[in-house]
Amino acid sequence: MKQAEPDFWVLEYNTITKDPRTGLVVAIGGTEKAADILQRTGGFLSAPGPRGDYHRLPHGLPVEQQRLKATAASHALLAAGHSVHLDPALNMLATPDGERDVALRYLARLAERVSAAETSSEVADLLTEIAAPVHGLLPLTREVLVRAWIAASDLQGAAPGEEPEPIARLGDTANSLSEATRVILRARNHTARPTPRPATALPPSRAHSSVSRRR
Repeated sequence: MKQAEPDFWVLEYNTITKDPRTGLVVAIGGTEKAADILQRTGGFLSAPGPRGDYHRLPHGLPVEQQRLKATAASHALLAAGHSVHLDPALNMLATPDGERDVALRYLARLAERVSAAETSSEVADLLTEIAAPVHGLLPLTREVLVRAWIAASDLQGAAPGEEPEPIARLGDTANSLSEATRVILRARNHTARPTPRPATALPPSRAHSSVSRRR
């Protein structure tokens, strides 16, 4: 006798995450009791959606406030016996250095992968991760430097072009990273091309036979 699959009340699960398009923290699923907890504990608002009502935090909240309210709501839901998935990026109780540790592991893994690469395409893939125009490591690092340059200039009250030399060098360094990115992408494109196979030389005996036949 075939055993029937159990029934799971999937719609009663609560998912709290950040919508990448709008930047809003949203809560999807759950019962009316869960909705009550979201509103009372986390300050979530009910909003109509294409597939029914959902909950979201108010517009314009700072990131730390978003994390605080999402974490408080998720733990209140758990304490009341509800099932919850909280986006790790919203979890205030996560290890403070967790994101840095992940970044360090990612860089170490890249170094291991390039050392173990056996084909040109594998090397090209790794160079793409470093210099891809939007999410590559160098363009993202350049974005941080540009923002730091602007922030440092504003905090010191320096007009554009009149920053102290050490701060002005941040702008030069950002430009250098842009050039380094272009160099790496050119190398990536060259590495990704298929390598032509060298011509195979005939063995001496076969080469001699060919010459003899031509005579």
